[in-house]
Amino acid sequence: MLRKTLFNVLAVLAILSFVLVACGGGGSTETSTDAESNAKVTSSGFACPEPNPRMDVTSKELNIFVWTEYFPQDMLDCFELVYNIKLNRDEYSSNEEMYAKVDAGGTAYDLIQPTDYIVPLLIRQGHVQELDHSKLPNIKNLDPNWMDQPFDPGNKYSIPYLAGTDAIVVNTAAVENVPTSWADLWNPEYKDRLVFIDDSRVIIGMTLITLGYSPNTKDPAELEEAKAKLAELIPNVKLFDSDSPKSALIAGDVDLGLVWTGEAFIANQENPDIQYIYPKEGPILWQDNWLMLKDASHADAAYAWLSYIMQGDVFWLTIRDFQYTNPNTAALEYAKANQPEVYSAYADSPITNPPADVIASGISIEDVGDATPLYDNIWVEVKGQ
Repeated sequence: MLRKTLFNVLAVLAILSFVLVACGGGGSTETSTDAESNAKVTSSGFACPEPNPRMDVTSKELNIFVWTEYFPQDMLDCFELVYNIKLNRDEYSSNEEMYAKVDAGGTAYDLIQPTDYIVPLLIRQGHVQELDHSKLPNIKNLDPNWMDQPFDPGNKYSIPYLAGTDAIVVNTAAVENVPTSWADLWNPEYKDRLVFIDDSRVIIGMTLITLGYSPNTKDPAELEEAKAKLAELIPNVKLFDSDSPKSALIAGDVDLGLVWTGEAFIANQENPDIQYIYPKEGPILWQDNWLMLKDASHADAAYAWLSYIMQGDVFWLTIRDFQYTNPNTAALEYAKANQPEVYSAYADSPITNPPADVIASGISIEDVGDATPLYDNIWVEVKGQ
């Protein structure tokens, strides 16, 4: 389960830190400053690493459908520069939004980026194709603890991108009674002061947890009870925002809420009074992944993209720009050796690296199969009230 995965990753990260200090980063593959005069440089001045290895590609474009605010611009620009491929990117704010568009057909996307729980549905519906691991040479850079998850045994269809938690964020300078549990969010003092990510499974799942039920229940009676409970919470929610929930927190438009790891990290960097609170019932654990659609017409470019961004000297940019829990060991090694301040901010934060007891209490959202419409109906009804 993801709880065990994150626990193992924390242990590996701690060991890695000691090893890298001892070795002094001797294994670094940092690009030379000359980069042989043919180096590609982004508009920000970032020198693009060469593909290693360089893949054979005939496609001239790649179409990806991905989460909002999730990619370093230098990463996107470098891929286009080193391969001379046009990268077309559409974005979504929820798994449900992504699935509805894919399921409706008529899209030209090559790659999508779903969260763990919706991967089995995409596989069952025949929307995705098996990956050819022989065309993913840099898959070796991924920590094995993130691979072979229950939602895709053997990684036949998916490979991980980033992972993290959903927990409570609060501006401690503005909130007198700081919540310590999911149940505390129902406090009337918080009326019209919350921001929530716009994620039906997470918000309904959190509500089910407060009732003592599994966030993956298929029991209609338990779900009906959760609908009534969630309806009581809606007056406290000022906005649902999966594009940039940190923005309202930083601006002071809201005082607390439920957000992802990376949003909480950036908000905390902007304002240290904004703290990330792991609820006593346990945080929600998640992992986002790459999948290739069955009718991908630029599969060669898709494999080139996946291989390139899995390079340690490329993927470290996610540690710099979007601080989620990182499954790429090569990226962590590269950042430690070449960007120590970036690495330390990531490695030392309890937001990106939750304590072991927090992970042990964590809960995963899972595929609920035929019960999915029950969750969808609850979300539509409660948000529309």
